[in-house]
Amino acid sequence: MTDVLIAGSGPTGLTLACDLVRRGVTVRVIDQRASPHRESRGKSLNQDGLKVLTDLGVAGRLAAVGIPDLTFRKYFDGAHVNDTPVPDFLFLAQWQIEAVLRDRLAQFGVHVEYGATLADVRQDPTGVDAELADGWVIRAGYLAGCDGGRSTTRTLLGVAFEGTSEEDEAMVVGDVTAPGLGRDVWHQWFTSDGGVMLLCPMPGTDTFQLQASRERDEHGRPLPPSLESFQRLFDRHARMPGIRLGEATWLSTWRVNVRMAARIREGRVFLAGDAAHVQPIAGGLGMNTGIQDAAALARTLAAALGEETGPAREAALGAYEAERLPAAAEVLTEAVRRHRRVLAAVRTAGNGTESGRG
Repeated sequence: MTDVLIAGSGPTGLTLACDLVRRGVTVRVIDQRASPHRESRGKSLNQDGLKVLTDLGVAGRLAAVGIPDLTFRKYFDGAHVNDTPVPDFLFLAQWQIEAVLRDRLAQFGVHVEYGATLADVRQDPTGVDAELADGWVIRAGYLAGCDGGRSTTRTLLGVAFEGTSEEDEAMVVGDVTAPGLGRDVWHQWFTSDGGVMLLCPMPGTDTFQLQASRERDEHGRPLPPSLESFQRLFDRHARMPGIRLGEATWLSTWRVNVRMAARIREGRVFLAGDAAHVQPIAGGLGMNTGIQDAAALARTLAAALGEETGPAREAALGAYEAERLPAAAEVLTEAVRRHRRVLAAVRTAGNGTESGRG
């Protein structure tokens, strides 16, 4: 019997685990992956996210790894347009954030249990039985689903994930090397036909995170991401014939999703992070919102575990949804606004106007 079982060991799940154990709450963390990933994914911490992580005692290690106040270098049709410093953000790969949080959790004697896939959830008035795919059952007081946008926890609960997915606005993403390309700025290319390519350096590595408009064939059908397609996109956008991309360690496709769970609590089971809400990547709000979810859920569960009476415990448990559902709705609205602003800027650039070139 453990106080809290956490499904998912991304930034949300690890933040929740660290916050709970420092409060004296017993936790177990499971993840269906066989081992930690090395994908850049979310790559920026804002001041709200950093505030939570500072409270957990890991801000110093993150700062030692990350790049503060990274400059955005913009190009239009291959020509350098301007440099824009972006303050109040710390840039580093998601896997690096997770590594720091795993180390912090290990200091409390807790380690992620990999290769554990959630298969069923049953709950009663005193706890939750989480059945794994191999048949083992973990008994916990509470279950926190921090298992991403395709959350198994949310699916097992039957909670609707309401919103939209924009297939036409899909982008390719990946981690690549680009020998010869400067690593002191985030390179952002825009073309007069509305194309976009971004290459952001990942600190402490030789890699860049690449994001780009998805390549399509002569019939307009999207092509799968590959190193060869990344090179073609780079040549078209950057127009730097001397740069050859290499060592693609992560290749994926990202779609514009705007979705929020209809509810983020079902009895003794809670949802947090991408399991509860997903939004456009503009502004780097997703991971930071999940980290704040984790801090709020840690407060809620610690308070509930400290209450002896049913009514007082129920009041404590209700605090999480009351706080985070409105916050998630606000974040989704802001993320959509920022995404539309970026699209408008790209389309303006595609018309060749001077304002677009800025």
